[in-house]
Formats: sequence, C-alpha cells, structure tokens
Amino acid sequence: MATLILFLSFLFFTVSPSQVFSTRSEQEIKLLYEGWLVKHHKNYNGLFEKEKRYNIFKDNLKFIDEHNAAGNHSITLGLTVFADLTNDEYRKTYLGFRQPAGLKMSSEESNGYHFNESEWLPDFVDWRLKRAVVPVKNQGRCNSCWAFSAIAAIEGLNAIVTGRLISLSEQEIVDCYKGSCNTGFMEDAFNFIIRNGGINTDQDYPYRGRYVGCDRNKLGRRVVSIDDYNDIPPNNESYLKKVVAHQPVSVGVDTSSKYFQFYKSGIFDESCGTNLDHAVTVIARSPSCRQGNDWLH
Repeated sequence: MATLILFLSFLFFTVSPSQVFSTRSEQEIKLLYEGWLVKHHKNYNGLFEKEKRYNIFKDNLKFIDEHNAAGNHSITLGLTVFADLTNDEYRKTYLGFRQPAGLKMSSEESNGYHFNESEWLPDFVDWRLKRAVVPVKNQGRCNSCWAFSAIAAIEGLNAIVTGRLISLSEQEIVDCYKGSCNTGFMEDAFNFIIRNGGINTDQDYPYRGRYVGCDRNKLGRRVVSIDDYNDIPPNNESYLKKVVAHQPVSVGVDTSSKYFQFYKSGIFDESCGTNLDHAVTVIARSPSCRQGNDWLH
C-alpha cells in the first residue's frame, strides 16, 4: 500500500475598502436584482422576504461598485451567490472552520517530511494540470468546508501516488463523524478516515448538503486510505512552498470580510488577518511580480 501523509497549514488574508459611491439608478439595480435571482435560482417565502433581500443586495452592490471604481485594489468584486446576505449571515452560514480551543500550532518543521536544503523547487506549481484536482465542489448551506478541504488534499495526494483521480465523499464525514452540519476542523476529518481505515467515493456516498444519518454499509466501503498527516508551521510561507511542490495542502484562512464574500477575480495583496474561519486547499503557486508568491486555493 502506498503511504499517504497529509499536510495541514494556516494562512491569513484580509483586504481594505474604498471610498467611491455608486451612481446606479434604482431601475438599473432592480433589473440587476431580477437577473441575479434567475441566475442563482433564488426563491423567497413571500414579498416581504424578497424586499428584505433586495435591500441587502442593494447595499452589497454599492460596496462592490465603490471597491471596483477605486481602481487601486488587486482584486475585482462581483455579485456572487452571496449577494443577498449580510456579512454576518454569510459568516454564520458558510464559514465552518473552527480551530479547537486550546490547540497550539507547533512552530517546528514536520518530522514526517524532510526537505533537502539544496532541493530544487519549481517556480510554478499547478496540480490541476497534473490531474490531481477534481472539479470544484459546492458545500451548499452546510458548515462542512473543513471536510471539503481535507478530502481535496486526500484526493490530490492519492492521484499523485496512484495515478488515479477519485472524487471522495465529504458526506461520509458529515454523517458518520460529525453527525451534523456544524463547524469542524480538518484534523477531525483526517483522524476519522485513519480510524475508519479509509473513505468511500463521492459517487457511492454522494453529498447532500445536510446531515442525513450515517450509512453503515457505505461506511465500510474504503476506497482510499491515509496513514498520517502533519502540521505545517503557521505563517511559514517558505515551508508551505516546499510542501505544495509535492502535493495539495489543506489550509485554514480568514475569509470573514466582504472582499471574500464578493470575490470575483484577482490576487489578494493585503495585510494578514488572524480570524481563521474557513478551510480550503492550496493547489497551485506561482512567483509574483511583487517579489513574493501567489497561491491558488
């Protein structure tokens, strides 16, 4: 059996607002809203709720317009699927990463993976190009980002080691470990898979976006297993660069700001936040013209 060892890291990103006011007419905003409702298949319970969501949408559009009009940011914002939510609603509904209280991240390099100081590292890494990343999945209105992050890292490493890219089951973790759509931690998912002896496929145990109860028969169908995982020292970009050259990495990030809520395109290039609230997976890196690194997750 090939040895699969996962890596876990923590990154911090925030951005700052601009001060330009929107000049859209009420009619234009309403047309945008109606088109947005159709695009994202939004339906509300009654006119009161629709009007409430419209007012939130309008406030968010103003924020987006002001940011984009400023022209001095490295990212562009847009009307995402979250455009009818307040920032508080967005954070409570979708940001499911929670670092356990009292957990202290080690500043020491992992004992499970040793790098030669003279080891050559490529300037550009993109695991999508090497068929180690499945198509983007959607966690829906379930605080299961931590399960998706862990599963994506396992999918990538398994593809690298075995040459087989298999979409694995986040639902199994939600149903059989967590027993709910509550917040969690990537290490919880890794430990569950290790104890269970493996994880089933997404095809056999598909994602439902809610807790539906553990299917014990499917729980025993173990397609991919891991032997261990290791933590990467927090805020150590040099070490992260080394690990991402070898495999995708599960990370915790600060995505609480409106800039993440309405992110459309571009590269974050701002100061760091420390309110870790979302889990993703780093799958690519490229050198930056700003004498740093750009990370894709």
